[in-house]
Amino acid sequence: MASGGQQFPPQKQEQQPGKEHAMDPTPQSTAQDYKPANKLRGKVALVTGGDSGIGRAVCNCFALEGATVAFTYVKSQEEKDAKDTLQMIKQAKTSDAKDPICIPTDLGYDENCKRVIDEVVNAFGKIDILVNNAAEQHKAGSIEDIDEERLERVFRTNIFSYFFLTRHALKHMREGSSIINTTSVTAYKGNPKLLDYTSTKGAIVAFTRGLALQLVSKGIRVNGVAPGPVWTPLIPASFSEEESASFGSQVPMGRAGQPHEIAPSYVFLASEIDSSYISGQVLHPNGGTIVNG
Repeated sequence: MASGGQQFPPQKQEQQPGKEHAMDPTPQSTAQDYKPANKLRGKVALVTGGDSGIGRAVCNCFALEGATVAFTYVKSQEEKDAKDTLQMIKQAKTSDAKDPICIPTDLGYDENCKRVIDEVVNAFGKIDILVNNAAEQHKAGSIEDIDEERLERVFRTNIFSYFFLTRHALKHMREGSSIINTTSVTAYKGNPKLLDYTSTKGAIVAFTRGLALQLVSKGIRVNGVAPGPVWTPLIPASFSEEESASFGSQVPMGRAGQPHEIAPSYVFLASEIDSSYISGQVLHPNGGTIVNG
């Protein structure tokens, strides 16, 4: 770790979505000592925002665990990252899983979400695991800086898409299926610079709890993961060079997490072997921050 709380070289990307291949250092999506155990063998998983960051790491772990994986990325914006992830999953997949697919789209609109679900089902016949993970965030010093257009855009990506995708995916899910929603530590402790983003993450917690109660009679479990600071493309695309350089230093562990440290939480929640008696809950891989759920 560099002096003065610096974690990473100063860097900033000028637009969202951020690009993983442009980051220094590249986020760590894989762990050499990860030991798969066929926990998701025969399952079909859809991961939104799977081209980079936490989504990429989740796709990789799911593939290692035997799942057939589909993921989405932002159309015309994340082509290289998506291509890299697709190649990673192909190398990680087990022999009895089908080849992964990636789907470019804007998830903020219902018709696009329906097309994604239809494409996955046409390719693989079903959906066993839905990971609602896609998100965007933008800094604002004051609520007065958040206009209607931006507010709608952030809510469309971060929570509308969760509703849309789940509504269409449920037609193809059965008892034993799992839905996992990515929320954030900001939903529990707030963030004055990310007010709209934080608001969507709080909505995701409530969505997770309500949906879990709604679907429990169908045997479909719904849970969430609330990461703390994680080194992903959202960071240089959202913050200043100085903020990116010290990102994560404020948590008790004194550092940002890497995506491969977050992905096993999703494996646990997706696996009937591990979490068959868990629904409506949120896991907190956040570097030691104590939150009250």
